[in-house]
Amino acid sequence: MRANDYNPNVMAPVEQRLLHTSLLTEGYTQPVGVAQAGQGYSVVDGYHRMQLGKHKPRLRERLKGYLPVVLVHQESGGDAERRAATVRHNRARGQNAVTAMSDLVRDMARLGWEDGRIAKELGMDAGEVLRLKQISGLAELFGDETFSQAWTVE
Repeated sequence: MRANDYNPNVMAPVEQRLLHTSLLTEGYTQPVGVAQAGQGYSVVDGYHRMQLGKHKPRLRERLKGYLPVVLVHQESGGDAERRAATVRHNRARGQNAVTAMSDLVRDMARLGWEDGRIAKELGMDAGEVLRLKQISGLAELFGDETFSQAWTVE
């Protein structure tokens, strides 16, 4: 199992301490969501729960070196689908960083996803997809679009 490199969810140190306390007190009430990725598994949901379980001695001891996981069903095991699943989980909890979301939208567009599919899969409207594309760079994302000829007034 490996962490993904695109998680748009940022957690402040005080919230990480609270999560650590919660995991010690109540245990894992939510498993780490993983998806098949090549020969292993990539974290789709629960990056911070995974990190704490792997690196905090008391949690690691309590879990006997194992983490509770659930395998996320995917129609296809592509990178864009895993990214979309991560965003859906984070958005459902209201946790996302704008710059990281913008990078995800850019990457999905690079992988050939059209705006409509990005909007549908990430629970956005077309305007939000456009705004996030603008953050990560108009020239790069709209370079292959055709535009009408400009005209000048003399």
